[in-house]
Amino acid sequence: MDRLKGKIAIVTGIGSGIGKGCALRFLAEGATVVGCDLDPVAAAATVQEASQRGLSLDSVHPCNLTRPEDVQALVAHTLQRHGGIDILVNAAAWGAFEFIESMDYQSQWKTTLTGEIDVVFLACQAVWPHMQQRGGGAIINFASANAYQALPGSGALAHCAGKGAVLAMTRQLAMEGGPHRIRANTISPALVVTGATQPRLDNEPGFREAVTAKMMIGRLGTPDDIAWCATYLASDEAGWVTAADFRLDGGATAW
Repeated sequence: MDRLKGKIAIVTGIGSGIGKGCALRFLAEGATVVGCDLDPVAAAATVQEASQRGLSLDSVHPCNLTRPEDVQALVAHTLQRHGGIDILVNAAAWGAFEFIESMDYQSQWKTTLTGEIDVVFLACQAVWPHMQQRGGGAIINFASANAYQALPGSGALAHCAGKGAVLAMTRQLAMEGGPHRIRANTISPALVVTGATQPRLDNEPGFREAVTAKMMIGRLGTPDDIAWCATYLASDEAGWVTAADFRLDGGATAW
């Protein structure tokens, strides 16, 4: 339980889903974790859950990661309280799931690209000089199975574009970070059951069945499935791993 002992991590989107799963797993593995979320109630609930497990989770909330000043404040808080940054997990994201004919340009297309691309860029840029000064670090970004293939019947045009961009951006980050021992990798999940995906699974007829049919393992993903991989990528075990993408998708993209 000490794979991340002594490491300081920023994990975004701790209010639910993958961000919450990563934050709690990292704490259990010995890391010092600073989380953030746009939803202060959800973030506070995760802090409370960590406390009930005997873990101490530091959090900045509310934090709007599309605002450069909020991102800089998150980084400044981490440096002031904990003295450095070793790990960045960009789990927070927002996307609109619509077909092209019904997608609004301003409120859905542009907002999705901001919520899936800009939040990654701003956080990476903010931690970059501090990882350089520290002699290296690990960045974990989230692409998606949708960066590789479309799911029939699912309106996800902006999401596909956003996650495809994150996949490409992270390869470039790995190249630029190499001389500084900054590693950058992506995890590409298929559908994970979270607070964001649960309404679609519950309310769209046939959606759960269509998604599950793609899974060779026959079940949807959980935040813990993703957190275990993120733990490896953040640890010294992955010291020679960069510019890699891990498809955690139950075999969905292998068909």
